[in-house]
Amino acid sequence: MKPLARFLLLPILLLAINTQAAVVLLYHHVSNSTPKSTSISPAAFEAQMDYLAEHDFAVVPLLELTEKLRKGEPLPDKTVAISFDDSYVSVYESAYPRLKKRGWPFTFFVNTDSVGTGKVFVSWEQLREMAKQGVTIANHTSQHNHLPRRKKDESLVQWRVRIAAEINQAQAKIEQEIGTAPMIMAYPFGEYDVDVQQLAKKLGYVAFGQQSGALYEQADLQSVPRFPFGGSFSELDDFIMKVNTKPMPIKTVSFYSDKNTKQKNLTVKAGDKPWLVLTLDDTSLLKKINCFATGQGAITTEVIDNTLWAQAKQPLKPGRTRYNCTAYAGEKGRFFWYTQQWLVTDKNGEWTYAD
Repeated sequence: MKPLARFLLLPILLLAINTQAAVVLLYHHVSNSTPKSTSISPAAFEAQMDYLAEHDFAVVPLLELTEKLRKGEPLPDKTVAISFDDSYVSVYESAYPRLKKRGWPFTFFVNTDSVGTGKVFVSWEQLREMAKQGVTIANHTSQHNHLPRRKKDESLVQWRVRIAAEINQAQAKIEQEIGTAPMIMAYPFGEYDVDVQQLAKKLGYVAFGQQSGALYEQADLQSVPRFPFGGSFSELDDFIMKVNTKPMPIKTVSFYSDKNTKQKNLTVKAGDKPWLVLTLDDTSLLKKINCFATGQGAITTEVIDNTLWAQAKQPLKPGRTRYNCTAYAGEKGRFFWYTQQWLVTDKNGEWTYAD
């Protein structure tokens, strides 16, 4: 190899060596008879677990990773934590036996008011059984409400009191029934805004969303990513790509409604085209990043003063929208990944999409 070629390859090789990656997996139902949009079949789930075992991934307790995040410690490569949301009984009936057989830990985020209320939901007795076998039972709020939404005529102070009560009640119930309740939580629907993040931080939680991406030791502890699987995201090829991702080395994240007006929150109105603005610890990646928006495909990216600006090409519609930004990580089949969610109201600022 010529000296110049070796010189050009060096940054890529160093990047591949120095960037580690841990990934959190998210599931809801593991069943053939539950709603398809939030379900993965037992066979597909088993195939994904087989891939982890056959390719020497370490499956660790989520609390092990959150402790490293709290301390800002490097995260081990090819490491996975498994999580489930929403208190569904299929976790106990289908996922738990399979993971117990492998000796693998997982975390079950439960919305406590639903526990024991019907055939579709797990019971406290079942949760206690799992907890005795090392499963972590954690907070998914009490009622599973969409946290960013305020009720009609509800002030910011009233909203904070209500949402804090939903989180605190769930935490107290888990501690009462299980005996311990870790200071981690998962946002219902995986959705949050800046006010929700600030409240979770004030209450002392590491908080998880449903936006895609690998963990990064310098990331915001109140917007920790997880890769959701189920519905159309159940294929093994998709799983393999995502479980091998690396974290985009984000330094700062900010939002602009236009290039001159900084935006404070993640909630926008229908018709808006917000800018996502990223600075990276590794500026050599800036021109290699491609970004995509939900339902739009590739979107506009610009590099201005060593900063990446990304904007949807089409106005956003009411509902949930994400910008996904990726770049080749210098290793076959591995990509840097960062996802930013947007919550889109109607043009009048009213919530129109269902939870």
